[in-house]
Amino acid sequence: MGFSSSSRRLCVASVLLVCLCMLLCRVHGGSSHEKHLEEGINTLIPAPSCSARDSLDKDFHPNCWDQPTKTSTTKRQPSSYKLYIVYLGEVKHDHPDHVVASHHDMLTTLLGSKEESMASVVYNYKHGFSGFAAMLTPEQAKQLAEVPEVISVEKNKIHTTATTRSWDFLGLNYQMTGTGSGLLKGSNYGEDVIIGVVDTGIWPESRSFSDEGYGPIPSRWKGKCQLGPDWGINNCSRKIIGARFYSAGVSDEVLKIDTLSPRDHNGHGTHCASTAAGSMVEGASFNGLAQGVARGGAPHARIAVYKSLWGTGRTNEGSTAAILAAIDDAIHDGVDVLSLSLTSEENSFGALHAVQKGITVVYAGGNEGPRSRTIRNTSPWAITVAASTVDRSFPTVITLGNKQQIVGQSLYYQAKNSSGSSFTGLVFPDGCTKVALNGTDIRGLILVCLIQLGTLAQASRYVRDGGGYGIIFAQYTTNDIGPMADACQGIACVLVDLDTAEKIGKYMDVTSSPVAKIEPAHTLTGKEIPGAKVASFSSRGPSLDYPDIIKPDIAAPGANILAAVGDFYKFISGTSMAAPHVSGIVALLKAEHPDWSPAAIKSAIMTTARVTDKRGMPILAEGLPRKTADPFDYGGGNINPNGAADPGLVYDIDPRDYNRFFGCTIVRRTNVSCDATALPAYHLNLPSIAVPELRRPTTVWRTVTNVGVVNSVYHVEVQSPAGVMMEVEPTVLVFNSTNNVHSFKVKLSPMWRLQGDYTFGSITWRNDQKTVRIPVAARMTIQDFYADFA
Repeated sequence: MGFSSSSRRLCVASVLLVCLCMLLCRVHGGSSHEKHLEEGINTLIPAPSCSARDSLDKDFHPNCWDQPTKTSTTKRQPSSYKLYIVYLGEVKHDHPDHVVASHHDMLTTLLGSKEESMASVVYNYKHGFSGFAAMLTPEQAKQLAEVPEVISVEKNKIHTTATTRSWDFLGLNYQMTGTGSGLLKGSNYGEDVIIGVVDTGIWPESRSFSDEGYGPIPSRWKGKCQLGPDWGINNCSRKIIGARFYSAGVSDEVLKIDTLSPRDHNGHGTHCASTAAGSMVEGASFNGLAQGVARGGAPHARIAVYKSLWGTGRTNEGSTAAILAAIDDAIHDGVDVLSLSLTSEENSFGALHAVQKGITVVYAGGNEGPRSRTIRNTSPWAITVAASTVDRSFPTVITLGNKQQIVGQSLYYQAKNSSGSSFTGLVFPDGCTKVALNGTDIRGLILVCLIQLGTLAQASRYVRDGGGYGIIFAQYTTNDIGPMADACQGIACVLVDLDTAEKIGKYMDVTSSPVAKIEPAHTLTGKEIPGAKVASFSSRGPSLDYPDIIKPDIAAPGANILAAVGDFYKFISGTSMAAPHVSGIVALLKAEHPDWSPAAIKSAIMTTARVTDKRGMPILAEGLPRKTADPFDYGGGNINPNGAADPGLVYDIDPRDYNRFFGCTIVRRTNVSCDATALPAYHLNLPSIAVPELRRPTTVWRTVTNVGVVNSVYHVEVQSPAGVMMEVEPTVLVFNSTNNVHSFKVKLSPMWRLQGDYTFGSITWRNDQKTVRIPVAARMTIQDFYADFA
């Protein structure tokens, strides 16, 4: 926008005042954690000469790095002050500085002075949406919630974090000769698409982030590279084009084991970033296991880092205030995809505004499976990802003293100078908890355990501390051996199923001195290994927040994923690993189809997903018991990247439509746009249908847009949920150059008067080349409670 000379001077003066106050009360471009604000400590401040350009200089370039400068002491706040997030909706001013000024005007009215306002604000959300995070008393927060312009006031919450084979398994084969096929080649490997990773930071020295062969940073990029005590100018590159960090609301106990910089001392963020967009690295492996070419889904994409989660190992946390600040900055900076491998309980308005700005947001679904109704991050505008397995295992041969050989799985390896495996004594105690093992002599022996949830770490620690050789642990059949990478360092740990454990037990019963020998694991991939299964830990639907939307949306590899951690490569399992697989694929789709909206990309991914393996067998869901997977396990199915590149039809959504379905969870008034809609969310044009209270015939509409061959005819195939009559009209859709959009009606009628549970079906549009499938879930009810009748 243009300014007169006098107004420009006034604007610059006001901005300098704001910047000065920000320097007095905020850390690293706008944050200080809650304890800092309450107790007062010295904090690192970026230099205004560089920070101010973010809002003042139209020629701001990523080579302008934030420099650390003189420290400042934040104002002491009484313990009654807590961190609150104030949401004001859309940005209503032309310049970020004017947005900030409006925030302070509002707070000044409440607190009595501009100085108090400046001292209370931790973050200003001023790019993608309007709002702020501030230290307030409960009474002040209550008063602020009554201000007409305020949509919601929420107390800050804490969040936690939720590959050489997986990309080949998905059909994205990156050949060493530089050739490729399908989506990889069509998208030029995600060339210059920018993926924002909101996580624990990044380890820039990893080979997965080499920028060799990369061209200049895209001119549209407006981000920055913040410095810290262990992060210098050269840690940003043509691959890692931006790096910021946010620590507001994080406890001192967690921050003291980390550093105030974008550097990843946890490993989680590095693993996720390299999975989504890591450069090609030959010969990557975990001590020789899973050896191959490590690369991300979009190996030529750029990475922008937004460190919002802190801590090392399993001790990590971040705050809603910080994550919203990261999303707001990412919108400003110009990312194309946001990847968030974390669990979130907020109402996701930050993600909503990102999607409305054309950014696809990908969330991890959580690791609380296989229990139902545990799925997290369920807003309809984001892609929520479940975790699945790949066709790879690590068979490990165990030879018993009677020469009987049995096979388990492990990540066991031997050092190069090792003398090899030998027979070692076996011990089978009554239990393997810390209490049960107390006093058991394990020196030089192999412990045999029936593992219950959470006991592997206790048992392995006991074996290591007691000088034991290893563990053979039995549990229900699962492919997830990722936890062994951490729990079993330095000892042999082998996973066997319960049948195998029974054989070991019988041998030990008839042998006075039972022994066994454990061979190192080897890698097996391909047709001999079953295809994708939903991982047991993957959280399941339906969504508690949005029961009239099927969640998760899609499943992607998340079990035993090998990716970068520090300077090495490591196996980790979780939906945190599944989400960046989808983020990488989204980047490829964005590069090949730059005009597709986030909803169109989500539709392409869901409608082309696989619900059977390569043999035509239905995909299974691991759990107790293992079962055939349904939409609450995997949404549309297991992701099919090459299919998503050419889906035929898409279910697109005008992003403004989401506002009608966005309910404010703290403050509800009839005069704000984000109030809960009178219409159920199943009326959104999503690539799925869920009717959680089917008491009478219900009609919903869907609209499809042809993005394939211009002259196309599709016929419908209806699979009704059990107990439901589902009818679709019309049954044929004809597309041509003048009509590339069609709507169709879906009528669902309960066949019985029944207080039932969910049943599942699908609607598929087919022609000779394409299959466009959406899942359907329905639950017949006659009461407002959902428990079965006694």
